[in-house]
Amino acid sequence: MRADVIRFDLPDPGDVSALAGAIDAGRVDPGRIVAIIGKTHGNGLVNDYTRGYLTQSLLKLLAARTGEAEAGLQARIPMVFSGGVEGVLSPHFIVFAVHDDEDAPTEPGLAVATAMTPPLGPEDLGRQRQIDLTAAAVEEAMARADIHSPDDVHFVQVKGPAFAQADLAGAADGLASDDPGKLMGFCRAASAIGVARALGEVPAAEANEAAVLRDFSVRSNVASCSAGLEVSCNEVIVIGMAPGWSGPLAIAHAPMADALDVAAVHHALAGVGLAAAPQLAAGDAARLRAVFVKGEAARSGLIRGRGHTMLNDGDIDQQRHIRAALGAVVAATLGETQLFVSGGAEHQGPAGGGLVAVIAERT
Repeated sequence: MRADVIRFDLPDPGDVSALAGAIDAGRVDPGRIVAIIGKTHGNGLVNDYTRGYLTQSLLKLLAARTGEAEAGLQARIPMVFSGGVEGVLSPHFIVFAVHDDEDAPTEPGLAVATAMTPPLGPEDLGRQRQIDLTAAAVEEAMARADIHSPDDVHFVQVKGPAFAQADLAGAADGLASDDPGKLMGFCRAASAIGVARALGEVPAAEANEAAVLRDFSVRSNVASCSAGLEVSCNEVIVIGMAPGWSGPLAIAHAPMADALDVAAVHHALAGVGLAAAPQLAAGDAARLRAVFVKGEAARSGLIRGRGHTMLNDGDIDQQRHIRAALGAVVAATLGETQLFVSGGAEHQGPAGGGLVAVIAERT
Protein backbone atom coordinates (compact mmCIF):
# COMPACT_ATOMS: atom_id res chain seq x y z
CA MET A 1 0.00 0.00 0.00
CA ARG A 2 1.06 3.60 -0.55
CA ALA A 3 -0.40 6.72 1.04
CA ASP A 4 -0.40 10.03 -0.77
CA VAL A 5 -0.98 13.38 0.92
CA ILE A 6 -1.80 16.45 -1.18
CA ARG A 7 -2.50 19.94 0.15
CA PHE A 8 -4.83 22.33 -1.68
CA ASP A 9 -5.59 26.05 -1.48
CA LEU A 10 -9.05 27.00 -0.21
CA PRO A 11 -10.09 30.48 -1.46
CA ASP A 12 -13.46 30.03 0.22
CA PRO A 13 -15.44 27.05 1.57
CA GLY A 14 -17.37 26.76 -1.69
CA ASP A 15 -14.29 26.76 -3.92
CA VAL A 16 -12.83 23.27 -4.27
CA SER A 17 -11.64 23.90 -7.83
CA ALA A 18 -8.05 23.03 -6.92
CA LEU A 19 -9.06 19.45 -6.13
CA ALA A 20 -11.35 19.33 -9.15
CA GLY A 21 -8.44 20.33 -11.36
CA ALA A 22 -6.18 17.70 -9.80
CA ILE A 23 -8.81 15.02 -10.38
CA ASP A 24 -9.36 16.08 -13.99
CA ALA A 25 -5.59 16.13 -14.60
CA GLY A 26 -5.24 12.60 -13.24
CA ARG A 27 -3.15 13.64 -10.22
CA VAL A 28 -5.82 12.47 -7.76
CA ASP A 29 -8.02 9.38 -8.13
CA PRO A 30 -11.24 10.37 -6.32
CA GLY A 31 -12.06 6.73 -5.69
CA ARG A 32 -8.89 6.37 -3.62
CA ILE A 33 -9.55 9.25 -1.24
CA VAL A 34 -9.88 7.96 2.33
CA ALA A 35 -9.88 11.18 4.39
CA ILE A 36 -9.75 14.96 4.13
CA ILE A 37 -8.57 17.38 6.84
CA GLY A 38 -8.61 21.16 6.54
CA LYS A 39 -8.81 24.67 7.97
CA THR A 40 -11.71 26.92 7.05
CA HIS A 41 -12.43 30.63 7.31
CA GLY A 42 -14.90 30.55 10.21
CA ASN A 43 -14.50 31.15 13.93
CA GLY A 44 -14.09 27.50 14.94
CA LEU A 45 -16.86 27.77 17.54
CA VAL A 46 -20.37 26.32 17.74
CA ASN A 47 -21.82 28.69 15.13
CA ASP A 48 -19.10 28.04 12.53
CA TYR A 49 -20.94 26.84 9.44
CA THR A 50 -17.94 27.08 7.11
CA ARG A 51 -16.99 23.54 8.12
CA GLY A 52 -20.28 22.11 6.94
CA TYR A 53 -20.16 24.30 3.83
CA LEU A 54 -16.79 22.84 2.83
CA THR A 55 -18.01 19.33 3.58
CA GLN A 56 -21.00 19.92 1.29
CA SER A 57 -18.78 21.35 -1.46
CA LEU A 58 -16.44 18.37 -1.38
CA LEU A 59 -19.24 15.82 -1.26
CA LYS A 60 -20.85 17.33 -4.34
CA LEU A 61 -17.53 17.30 -6.21
CA LEU A 62 -16.66 13.72 -5.27
CA ALA A 63 -20.18 12.49 -6.02
CA ALA A 64 -19.97 14.04 -9.48
CA ARG A 65 -16.53 12.55 -10.18
CA THR A 66 -17.12 9.06 -8.74
CA GLY A 67 -20.83 8.49 -9.36
CA GLU A 68 -21.21 7.51 -5.71
CA ALA A 69 -24.03 9.00 -3.65
CA GLU A 70 -23.11 11.79 -1.25
CA ALA A 71 -24.49 9.80 1.67
CA GLY A 72 -22.23 6.88 0.87
CA LEU A 73 -19.18 9.11 0.57
CA GLN A 74 -19.95 10.80 3.87
CA ALA A 75 -20.36 7.43 5.57
CA ARG A 76 -16.88 6.22 4.61
CA ILE A 77 -14.67 9.33 4.21
CA PRO A 78 -13.96 11.35 7.36
CA MET A 79 -13.94 15.04 6.50
CA VAL A 80 -12.45 16.85 9.47
CA PHE A 81 -12.50 20.63 9.22
CA SER A 82 -11.42 23.10 11.86
CA GLY A 83 -12.50 26.71 11.65
CA GLY A 84 -10.18 29.56 12.48
CA VAL A 85 -7.27 30.87 10.41
CA GLU A 86 -6.37 33.79 12.62
CA GLY A 87 -3.22 35.82 12.12
CA VAL A 88 -0.84 34.45 9.51
CA LEU A 89 -2.63 31.12 9.01
CA SER A 90 -3.99 30.25 5.56
CA PRO A 91 -7.15 28.26 4.69
CA HIS A 92 -6.40 24.92 3.03
CA PHE A 93 -7.39 21.27 2.96
CA ILE A 94 -5.37 18.06 2.82
CA VAL A 95 -6.44 15.00 0.86
CA PHE A 96 -5.30 11.53 1.92
CA ALA A 97 -5.44 8.83 -0.75
CA VAL A 98 -4.40 5.18 -0.50
CA HIS A 99 -3.17 3.19 -3.50
CA ASP A 100 -2.15 -0.39 -4.17
CA ASP A 101 1.60 -0.65 -4.73
CA GLU A 102 3.25 -3.67 -6.31
CA ASP A 103 6.73 -2.60 -5.21
CA ALA A 104 7.88 -4.27 -2.01
CA PRO A 105 8.68 -1.60 0.59
CA THR A 106 12.27 -1.47 1.82
CA GLU A 107 11.43 0.52 4.95
CA PRO A 108 8.28 1.51 6.85
CA GLY A 109 6.11 4.01 5.02
CA LEU A 110 3.32 6.42 5.85
CA ALA A 111 0.18 4.51 6.81
CA VAL A 112 -3.34 5.96 6.97
CA ALA A 113 -6.65 4.38 7.91
CA THR A 114 -9.99 5.48 9.29
CA ALA A 115 -12.94 4.33 11.36
CA MET A 116 -16.15 5.81 12.69
CA THR A 117 -18.07 5.27 15.89
CA PRO A 118 -21.82 4.72 16.00
CA PRO A 119 -23.86 7.94 16.24
CA LEU A 120 -23.44 9.94 19.43
CA GLY A 121 -26.13 12.01 21.13
CA PRO A 122 -25.66 15.04 23.38
CA GLU A 123 -25.90 12.78 26.44
CA ASP A 124 -22.88 10.76 25.23
CA LEU A 125 -20.45 13.66 25.01
CA GLY A 126 -17.87 13.63 27.78
CA ARG A 127 -19.17 10.29 29.01
CA GLN A 128 -17.78 6.77 29.21
CA ARG A 129 -19.61 5.65 26.09
CA GLN A 130 -17.78 8.21 23.98
CA ILE A 131 -14.43 7.21 25.51
CA ASP A 132 -15.04 3.51 24.89
CA LEU A 133 -16.36 3.91 21.35
CA THR A 134 -13.48 6.21 20.40
CA ALA A 135 -10.93 3.72 21.75
CA ALA A 136 -12.56 0.93 19.74
CA ALA A 137 -12.52 3.07 16.57
CA VAL A 138 -8.82 3.87 17.02
CA GLU A 139 -8.05 0.17 17.42
CA GLU A 140 -10.12 -0.59 14.31
CA ALA A 141 -8.27 2.02 12.25
CA MET A 142 -4.90 0.73 13.47
CA ALA A 143 -5.85 -2.78 12.37
CA ARG A 144 -6.92 -1.51 8.95
CA ALA A 145 -3.59 0.31 8.60
CA ASP A 146 -1.71 -2.81 9.75
CA ILE A 147 -0.05 -0.76 12.48
CA HIS A 148 0.76 -3.22 15.26
CA SER A 149 2.57 -1.04 17.78
CA PRO A 150 1.11 2.10 19.36
CA ASP A 151 4.63 3.53 19.17
CA ASP A 152 4.21 3.68 15.39
CA VAL A 153 1.12 5.91 15.64
CA HIS A 154 2.13 9.56 15.30
CA PHE A 155 -1.19 11.37 14.88
CA VAL A 156 -4.84 10.59 15.51
CA GLN A 157 -7.39 13.11 14.29
CA VAL A 158 -10.87 12.83 15.77
CA LYS A 159 -13.91 14.89 14.87
CA GLY A 160 -16.92 14.53 17.12
CA PRO A 161 -20.38 16.07 17.14
CA ALA A 162 -21.52 19.36 18.59
CA PHE A 163 -25.06 20.51 19.25
CA ALA A 164 -26.87 23.83 19.12
CA GLN A 165 -28.86 25.12 22.08
CA ALA A 166 -32.14 23.98 20.54
CA ASP A 167 -30.81 20.41 20.31
CA LEU A 168 -29.78 20.44 23.95
CA ALA A 169 -33.16 21.74 25.10
CA GLY A 170 -34.81 18.57 23.87
CA ALA A 171 -32.04 16.18 24.93
CA ALA A 172 -32.24 13.55 27.61
CA ASP A 173 -31.20 14.31 31.16
CA GLY A 174 -27.62 13.83 32.27
CA LEU A 175 -25.78 16.15 29.91
CA ALA A 176 -22.19 16.91 30.86
CA SER A 177 -23.09 20.56 30.17
CA ASP A 178 -26.13 22.39 28.83
CA ASP A 179 -23.85 25.04 27.30
CA PRO A 180 -23.11 24.20 23.63
CA GLY A 181 -19.58 25.60 23.73
CA LYS A 182 -18.66 23.83 26.95
CA LEU A 183 -20.14 20.58 25.64
CA MET A 184 -17.72 20.79 22.71
CA GLY A 185 -14.92 20.79 25.27
CA PHE A 186 -16.32 17.67 26.91
CA CYS A 187 -16.50 16.03 23.48
CA ARG A 188 -12.87 16.82 22.71
CA ALA A 189 -11.74 15.68 26.14
CA ALA A 190 -13.51 12.32 26.08
CA SER A 191 -12.30 11.70 22.53
CA ALA A 192 -8.70 12.33 23.56
CA ILE A 193 -8.97 10.01 26.55
CA GLY A 194 -10.36 7.34 24.22
CA VAL A 195 -7.30 7.71 22.00
CA ALA A 196 -5.01 7.50 25.04
CA ARG A 197 -6.72 4.31 26.16
CA ALA A 198 -6.47 2.66 22.75
CA LEU A 199 -2.76 3.43 22.46
CA GLY A 200 -1.92 2.42 26.02
CA GLU A 201 -0.82 5.93 26.92
CA VAL A 202 -2.82 5.56 30.13
CA PRO A 203 -4.05 2.42 31.91
CA ALA A 204 -7.56 1.41 30.88
CA ALA A 205 -8.78 1.87 34.45
CA GLU A 206 -7.78 5.55 34.34
CA ALA A 207 -9.46 6.20 31.00
CA ASN A 208 -12.84 6.98 32.51
CA GLU A 209 -15.28 9.85 32.52
CA ALA A 210 -14.24 10.84 36.05
CA ALA A 211 -11.00 12.14 34.52
CA VAL A 212 -12.71 14.27 31.85
CA LEU A 213 -11.70 17.91 32.32
CA ARG A 214 -10.46 17.06 35.83
CA ASP A 215 -7.31 14.94 35.69
CA PHE A 216 -5.12 16.36 32.93
CA SER A 217 -2.38 13.83 33.61
CA VAL A 218 -4.66 11.49 31.65
CA ARG A 219 -3.74 12.50 28.14
CA SER A 220 -2.64 11.48 24.66
CA ASN A 221 0.44 12.94 23.01
CA VAL A 222 -0.83 12.13 19.51
CA ALA A 223 -4.55 13.00 19.70
CA SER A 224 -6.02 16.04 17.97
CA CYS A 225 -9.73 16.28 18.71
CA SER A 226 -12.35 18.69 17.42
CA ALA A 227 -16.13 18.96 17.48
CA GLY A 228 -18.68 20.41 15.10
CA LEU A 229 -22.34 20.51 14.15
CA GLU A 230 -21.56 18.92 10.80
CA VAL A 231 -20.89 15.39 12.14
CA SER A 232 -23.00 12.94 14.14
CA CYS A 233 -20.35 10.50 15.36
CA ASN A 234 -16.66 10.42 16.16
CA GLU A 235 -14.75 10.25 12.88
CA VAL A 236 -11.25 8.86 13.45
CA ILE A 237 -8.15 9.11 11.25
CA VAL A 238 -5.02 7.23 12.36
CA ILE A 239 -1.68 8.17 10.76
CA GLY A 240 1.59 6.42 11.45
CA MET A 241 4.42 4.37 9.99
CA ALA A 242 4.11 0.69 9.06
CA PRO A 243 6.32 -1.90 7.31
CA GLY A 244 3.71 -2.85 4.72
CA TRP A 245 3.47 0.66 3.31
CA SER A 246 5.69 2.21 0.64
CA GLY A 247 6.24 5.70 -0.72
CA PRO A 248 8.40 8.72 0.02
CA LEU A 249 6.41 10.14 2.93
CA ALA A 250 7.08 9.98 6.66
CA ILE A 251 5.46 11.40 9.78
CA ALA A 252 6.88 12.40 13.16
CA HIS A 253 5.43 14.16 16.18
CA ALA A 254 6.36 15.79 19.46
CA PRO A 255 4.40 17.00 22.49
CA MET A 256 4.56 20.75 23.11
CA ALA A 257 5.10 21.86 26.70
CA ASP A 258 3.55 25.26 26.01
CA ALA A 259 2.75 27.69 23.21
CA LEU A 260 6.40 28.80 23.00
CA ASP A 261 7.88 25.31 22.67
CA VAL A 262 9.80 25.80 19.43
CA ALA A 263 12.09 22.93 20.46
CA ALA A 264 9.17 20.54 19.98
CA VAL A 265 8.70 21.79 16.42
CA HIS A 266 12.40 21.20 15.74
CA HIS A 267 12.12 17.71 17.24
CA ALA A 268 9.21 16.80 14.95
CA LEU A 269 11.10 18.17 11.95
CA ALA A 270 14.15 16.11 12.84
CA GLY A 271 11.95 13.02 12.84
CA VAL A 272 11.31 13.49 9.12
CA GLY A 273 14.87 14.52 8.28
CA LEU A 274 14.41 18.29 8.29
CA ALA A 275 16.19 21.03 10.21
CA ALA A 276 15.26 24.69 10.69
CA ALA A 277 18.16 27.02 11.46
CA PRO A 278 16.31 29.08 12.54
CA GLN A 279 13.74 28.72 9.72
CA LEU A 280 13.34 25.97 7.15
CA ALA A 281 14.99 26.77 3.85
CA ALA A 282 12.49 27.24 1.01
CA GLY A 283 13.54 23.97 -0.60
CA ASP A 284 12.98 22.05 2.62
CA ALA A 285 9.65 23.79 3.26
CA ALA A 286 8.54 22.53 -0.16
CA ARG A 287 8.92 18.97 1.19
CA LEU A 288 6.20 19.56 3.77
CA ARG A 289 2.93 17.82 2.91
CA ALA A 290 1.00 18.56 6.10
CA VAL A 291 1.58 20.07 9.53
CA PHE A 292 -0.79 19.60 12.45
CA VAL A 293 -0.61 21.64 15.66
CA LYS A 294 -2.86 21.39 18.71
CA GLY A 295 -2.71 23.83 21.59
CA GLU A 296 -4.58 25.62 24.32
CA ALA A 297 -4.45 28.72 26.46
CA ALA A 298 -2.88 27.51 29.70
CA ARG A 299 -5.55 27.18 32.40
CA SER A 300 -3.08 28.44 34.99
CA GLY A 301 -3.16 31.85 33.33
CA LEU A 302 0.62 31.67 33.03
CA ILE A 303 3.14 30.97 30.28
CA ARG A 304 6.59 30.32 31.71
CA GLY A 305 5.68 32.22 34.83
CA ARG A 306 4.27 35.24 33.04
CA GLY A 307 0.59 36.07 33.01
CA HIS A 308 -1.57 35.87 29.89
CA THR A 309 -5.06 37.29 29.34
CA MET A 310 -6.45 34.83 26.79
CA LEU A 311 -8.90 33.25 29.23
CA ASN A 312 -10.34 36.57 30.39
CA ASP A 313 -10.93 38.34 27.07
CA GLY A 314 -14.63 39.07 26.66
CA ASP A 315 -14.26 40.04 23.01
CA ILE A 316 -12.13 37.27 21.51
CA ASP A 317 -12.52 33.60 22.40
CA GLN A 318 -9.43 32.03 23.92
CA GLN A 319 -9.28 29.45 21.11
CA ARG A 320 -8.90 32.23 18.57
CA HIS A 321 -6.13 33.79 20.64
CA ILE A 322 -4.14 30.56 20.92
CA ARG A 323 -4.54 29.67 17.25
CA ALA A 324 -3.11 33.03 16.25
CA ALA A 325 -0.22 32.74 18.71
CA LEU A 326 0.66 29.12 17.90
CA GLY A 327 0.23 29.77 14.20
CA ALA A 328 2.78 32.57 14.32
CA VAL A 329 5.30 30.50 16.30
CA VAL A 330 5.13 27.47 14.02
CA ALA A 331 4.77 29.39 10.75
CA ALA A 332 7.87 31.43 11.57
CA THR A 333 9.82 28.23 12.16
CA LEU A 334 8.62 26.49 9.00
CA GLY A 335 8.27 29.42 6.60
CA GLU A 336 4.81 28.03 5.78
CA THR A 337 1.34 29.36 6.61
CA GLN A 338 -0.88 26.47 5.48
CA LEU A 339 -0.86 24.83 8.90
CA PHE A 340 -3.64 22.92 10.64
CA VAL A 341 -3.58 24.76 13.96
CA SER A 342 -6.43 23.87 16.28
CA GLY A 343 -7.36 25.12 19.74
CA GLY A 344 -9.12 23.23 22.49
CA ALA A 345 -6.38 20.78 23.53
CA GLU A 346 -8.08 19.20 26.53
CA HIS A 347 -6.12 16.02 27.38
CA GLN A 348 -4.19 16.44 24.11
CA GLY A 349 -0.51 16.82 24.91
CA PRO A 350 0.76 18.32 28.17
CA ALA A 351 -1.66 20.60 30.01
CA GLY A 352 -1.15 24.16 28.82
CA GLY A 353 0.69 22.89 25.75
CA GLY A 354 -0.31 20.53 22.97
CA LEU A 355 1.40 18.68 20.16
CA VAL A 356 2.85 19.04 16.68
CA ALA A 357 3.00 16.46 13.87
CA VAL A 358 4.73 16.81 10.50
CA ILE A 359 4.28 14.82 7.28
CA ALA A 360 7.05 15.38 4.76
CA GLU A 361 8.86 13.83 1.83
CA ARG A 362 11.97 11.94 2.84
CA THR A 363 15.25 12.73 1.11
